[in-house]
Amino acid sequence: MPLNTVIFDMDGVLIDSEPFWEEAGKETLALFDIALTPEEYISTTGLRTREWIDWWFTYFNVDKRHAKEAESSIVSKAIEKIRDHAVVMPGVNYIFEFFRERNFIIGLATSSPVALIDVVTEKLRIRNYIKEFSSAEELPHSKPHPQVYLNCAEKLNVSPLSCVCFEDSFNGMIAARAARMKCVVVPAPLQQHLSYWSAANFKIESFHAFDETVLEQLQ
Repeated sequence: MPLNTVIFDMDGVLIDSEPFWEEAGKETLALFDIALTPEEYISTTGLRTREWIDWWFTYFNVDKRHAKEAESSIVSKAIEKIRDHAVVMPGVNYIFEFFRERNFIIGLATSSPVALIDVVTEKLRIRNYIKEFSSAEELPHSKPHPQVYLNCAEKLNVSPLSCVCFEDSFNGMIAARAARMKCVVVPAPLQQHLSYWSAANFKIESFHAFDETVLEQLQ
């Protein structure tokens, strides 16, 4: 089936927000005497905050009565940090114009809450490009489950087989592939070398590396 739809992940793909999620998460976990290694943190990127907290509270045997409070702390800290300090990823304007010029339908599928989607789309001035968005915050399952991508495709009224997704995390890549969508990964520089990106259809260093030739290879 020909591709006619593009769905973007948000954090780490459109905006350099991952460092601020990491700060917010580690600051909150520190209240429970938890310190994650860089490898531990990377292993759970792409998860919903609720599941991120549940994972590490389980791993470190923390009383889950504190989970709701910890989740709220992370989300509020992250939104404030991202609103005030995060910057757009290289090539965002280019890639949105690339797909608009080719009459692609454009969607957004993220594990982040709706409140952050509003902050980011306004900050990046991309709201007019996006026809629909899907937040895993409102769904039973989050990445690596494909539900957020399937939900976005349903809202856009398109087949998953006609979609190409852009992701930066292992969990997001698995979600997109499980949804039977084409997946292009844009890993962070320090993660470019990881072997598991071979599960994606294509890997690029930035949006500027995506062009008509790559699109034709995905078709």
